[in-house]
Amino acid sequence: MATTLATVEAREVLRCEHCGLVQFRTSNSMCRRCHKPLEIEEPEALVPPFSHDAPDCEEEGIQVARAVRNIRRERKLSQRQLAGRMQVPRTYISKIENGKAVPTLSSLERLAQALEVDICALLRDARSRRYEETTAILADPFLKEIAPYVSRMDAYQRSIFLNQVRDMAMGRRKTA
Repeated sequence: MATTLATVEAREVLRCEHCGLVQFRTSNSMCRRCHKPLEIEEPEALVPPFSHDAPDCEEEGIQVARAVRNIRRERKLSQRQLAGRMQVPRTYISKIENGKAVPTLSSLERLAQALEVDICALLRDARSRRYEETTAILADPFLKEIAPYVSRMDAYQRSIFLNQVRDMAMGRRKTA
């Protein structure tokens, strides 16, 4: 299933169709990341070297790459500074942030220490982020008070309510 990208000094460069990893052909013709078989397709089905056909688990799954980048930026650290704290090459940090490398558990622990956060901050999934966002919204006393009423409204009533709130926020008054 893999697509042959090039042949470099008699070594075949392939992209795994399953996980998108670009790699040299292994001796057992199995992908190094997902361990699925690498099969050669016909030459006319070549994939450009930088297209990324990996499955997108970012939306609902664990987003280590995004968490590392966001926390590093919040701490006002460059990739080089973070790499120095971890004693790894800067390119390793770049690969983690771009989703090209998946850090091991020990690397995650070192990342957390270097970023001065709990390891859980790097492993938050979409569900926990939604919970935190909801909690932050409901911290507002007004929104907390109207939430039970809004949940009882149908779509039409919500639309009317939202339009009225918009009009009030824009300084426009409706007369009855």
